Amino acid sequence: MSSNQRPHSEPPVTHTFKPIKGEPQAGANVFKNASPRQASCNQEVEAHSSEAACCASTQCSNDNASVTPHNDESVGRLEWHIRGMDCPSCANKVSQAVAGIAGVSQVTVTFSTEKLKLNCRDASAKRAVIEAIEKLGFTLTDVASAASSSYLDSHASRWARPRSHLSFILITFVLVMAFAVNLLLPSLGPYFLATATVVGLSPIAVKAWHLIWRGSPFSIELLMTVAALGALYLGEYVEASMVLWLFLLGEKLEALSSQKARQGIASLVALTPNTATKVMPDGKRVAVDRSVLVVGDEIEVGVGERLGADFMLVSAYGEFDKSALTGESIAVTHYQGETVPAGSLVEGSVVRGKVVSEQGESAIDRIVKLIEDAEQNRAPVERFIVAFSRWYTPAVMLVALLTVVIPVSVFGADFGDWLYRSLTLLLIACPCALVISTPAAMTSALAAAAKKGILIKGGAVIEQLSKSQVIAFDKTGTLTRGEPELTDICATEVDDLSLLSIAAALEVGSHHPLAAAVIRRAEQEGINVLPAESRQALPGHGVAGVIDGVRYYLVKASTSSTAQQLSQQGKTVAALKCDEQILGYLAWQDVLREEAQPAIQSLHAMGLQTVMLTGDNAHSADAIAQVLGVDAKAELLPADKVAQVQRLASTQHVVMVGDGINDAPAMKAASVGIAMASGTDVALEVADAALVQNRLDKLAVLLGLSRKTMAIVRQNVAFALGLKGVFLVTSLFGITGLWLAVIADSGATALVTLNALRLLKRD
Repeated sequence: MSSNQRPHSEPPVTHTFKPIKGEPQAGANVFKNASPRQASCNQEVEAHSSEAACCASTQCSNDNASVTPHNDESVGRLEWHIRGMDCPSCANKVSQAVAGIAGVSQVTVTFSTEKLKLNCRDASAKRAVIEAIEKLGFTLTDVASAASSSYLDSHASRWARPRSHLSFILITFVLVMAFAVNLLLPSLGPYFLATATVVGLSPIAVKAWHLIWRGSPFSIELLMTVAALGALYLGEYVEASMVLWLFLLGEKLEALSSQKARQGIASLVALTPNTATKVMPDGKRVAVDRSVLVVGDEIEVGVGERLGADFMLVSAYGEFDKSALTGESIAVTHYQGETVPAGSLVEGSVVRGKVVSEQGESAIDRIVKLIEDAEQNRAPVERFIVAFSRWYTPAVMLVALLTVVIPVSVFGADFGDWLYRSLTLLLIACPCALVISTPAAMTSALAAAAKKGILIKGGAVIEQLSKSQVIAFDKTGTLTRGEPELTDICATEVDDLSLLSIAAALEVGSHHPLAAAVIRRAEQEGINVLPAESRQALPGHGVAGVIDGVRYYLVKASTSSTAQQLSQQGKTVAALKCDEQILGYLAWQDVLREEAQPAIQSLHAMGLQTVMLTGDNAHSADAIAQVLGVDAKAELLPADKVAQVQRLASTQHVVMVGDGINDAPAMKAASVGIAMASGTDVALEVADAALVQNRLDKLAVLLGLSRKTMAIVRQNVAFALGLKGVFLVTSLFGITGLWLAVIADSGATALVTLNALRLLKRD
C-alpha cells in the first residue's frame, strides 16, 4: 500500500451510505448508515485509550435523578445517555469500567452524543453496569424512555439551569465561609479551611477510588486528591482549599466547553419536532408524539413547521427549506411521490405525506449515527496522542516521585519544599488538554460538514483530505449531469421546430435517454407531440415511423461535414431522413453541471491539481476537459482507472470523486474516495465522504474545512504540550505553585476546546 493511501493502524470502521427506501430522487440517499463497528474493534480502541483517562465532572449534574432503564429484566443490545462526561477521557473511563463486567460485550461509548451502547447477557449484568457508572459520578438515562426522547435537543440548554451547579455553589459557599473565619479568627482558620477542603475533596477521592478499582488508576481525581492532601500535610491550608476550588471551577469550564462542542450535533437533533399532526383514516387530524409514528402513517405539516420523519409527499407538490440539513440556500420544490428528509422546513403551503422511516432511522437520526460511528474512526494524529498519553501520566508521576526522593535522600534537601514541588508536578501529569485537543476539533468538523451537506466517515478522512494534492474526477454523473441533453438542432430541408416535432413523434414511448431528451426539448418548446404511426425500432441504428402517410427515419448520422463537426465536439449525432433525403441533424451531449467550472477553478486556487478519468471516447473527454481546464484520460476501463489512481498515489495524496460502480475500485485505491449522493450504492458504500447535494462546489468547502481542522489540531497540540513543558520546568525549580498548575491544566483544556469550536462558525 502506498504511504499516501488510507492509514489504518487499528481495525477500520465499517460504514455504508445507502439510499432511503423508496426514495426516487438523489440528495438524501446518502444519509443511510449501515453496520455498526465490530465488537473487537470497539474494545481494542477503548482499551488502548482508557489509560489516558484524565478528567471528569467531579460534581456531575444531578438535575434529573438517575433513571434505571425500563423493563429491568430485558437483555440484548442496550443504549443509554450518560450525563457528566466533560472530555473524551471520561468516555474512556466509562468504557474501561463497563468492559470488565461479566456478561457485557461490544461496549461503545460516544463522547460527542453522550451515549453508551453495549450487549448485556442478563438483567444482573445490566444492573452491574448501572451501578458501576453511577459510582463514577455519571447519570444514566434510558434512550428508549419517553423522558429522554428529546434528550439532545434539551440537553444543550442544561448548562443554564441553576440546579446543575448546586454542588459547586455549595462547596464554594463552604470554602468562602472558611476563608472568612480564617480572616476573622486566625487561630481557628486552619481548622475550618482543612475541614472545608476535606469535605469538598471527599467526592473526588471516592471517585478516584472507584476509578482505580475499575481499571483507571491514573486519573486526575487521584492526582488532585494526593495534591490536596499533601498540601494539608505541609500546612498549606489556604493553598489546599484554593487548589480544590480552582479544580472544581476548571471542571465547570470544561463542562461548558464540551457542551458548546455538542451543540453542533444537538442542533441537528433539534430539527425534528417532538409532535406531529397525524391524519386519521376518517380525515380527522390528531396531534401525536413523534415516537408513535410508524411507516405508512399520513401526517400533515403546516407552513413554518418541520418534518418529524422522512416522508413521501402525498400532496401534488411542496416547497421545503433544507438549508439546516444540507446547506441548500433556497427552498427546493418536491413533487408527489418524492421523499423529503426529516428536519425539512415547509414553505408556501400545507403539505401531506406518508411516513417512510422507522423510529430512529430518519435522515437526522442517520446523520447523528454516522457522526457517532465516525468518532471511532480516529485520525492517525489522534491515535498517536492516545498512545502518547498512555505513558505520559505514569512518566510524570515517576518524575514527581523522584523529585522528592533524590534531592532529599541524596543531597539532604528540605523534605517539605521538594514535596511541594512534587505535588505541583502531579497536577501537571494530567493530559486533559492534550487528549481533548484532537477529538474536539474532529467532532466539531464532522458536525460543521454535516450542516454544509457533506458527510464524512471519521477523523482519519479529515486528516487525509488536508494532505490532498490531486483531485481525480469521473466524468459522467460527476462533472456532468449524467443524462444527455439535446444541444443542437441543425435543420437543412425544414425549420428547426418541424425537425424537432417529427423527431419527438418518432421517439414517443421510448425509454432511451436520448429519446427522453428529445421529448423534454419538445415540451420546453411548447410542441404538442403526437406519436407517429407504425413506429419501429431499428436495433443498432435508430427508429422509424409514419407521420401523415410519410415514413421518417431517425438514425445514426452519416459522415457528412456537419455530422463530423458535431462529433468532434464530443456529441452524439443522429440524422432525420425522409426516404433517402436528410432533413437535418440532432446532437446530444451530457452537459456539465452548472457549478463544475467554478468548482474546478476554486480547487486550482487552492493549489490542487485536477484530472478527469473517464471511460468515454477521447473526443467527448477532450471537449469537457478543455472547457474545465483539467487533464483528461479517456477510454479507461475500471482497472485502468485504478492503475491511473495508483500511479498518482505513489507520489501524491489523491482524492477520487465518482458516482458509479466502475468508479468504486478507483475510489478505494485513492487516499480518499468521495461519492456524489446520486451515485450507486456501491460507490456510496466504499466512499469516505459524500456530497449530499450533488454539488461539486462543496469540494472546496470540504477541503478547506479539513485544512482548517488540522491547523487547529496542530495549534491545540502545540499549546497543550508547550504549556506542560513550561510548567514542568518551572515546577521543578519552584517558580510555580499548586494553584497555578491547576489553572494551567483546566484553562488549557477549556482553551483548546473553545479553539476547536471555531469550526462550527458559519463562513
